[in-house]
Amino acid sequence: MPLPSFPIRTECPPGTCVCDRDALLQAPSGDVRILMLTRTEEKKMLDRLENLASLADLRKMQERMEQQLGIRLSITQSPHEVRSLRGIAILVHEQPGLCRKTRQAIPAAIKKSMDAQPQITFDLLDEGGLFGGL
Repeated sequence: MPLPSFPIRTECPPGTCVCDRDALLQAPSGDVRILMLTRTEEKKMLDRLENLASLADLRKMQERMEQQLGIRLSITQSPHEVRSLRGIAILVHEQPGLCRKTRQAIPAAIKKSMDAQPQITFDLLDEGGLFGGL
């Protein structure tokens, strides 16, 4: 398979990552959108995730990440009482080409944003709760 026409992410040092970047490039029907996330673009994305203003902003970023890069996020709350950000689980689904460090950095950036803007957390909890329909 020929290399994509857009700049792609450089490969991680051998043995440090399990992203299967090379296997993704060799696959004839592989989704190579994730390889558009170069290190500079990743820094921009993480900076944007760290500076979210509202739940609507988070949902918009979540949608854009899935459309443009194929990154799927699941943001759920604990079925028990949520007393802190630890009760909110942010899962970045595995996907070929997505670096392990990036999979860890995305939830950390979102939680940092939620810590700075507690209203995001409150709105997330209300989204499916008692006040979700109001």
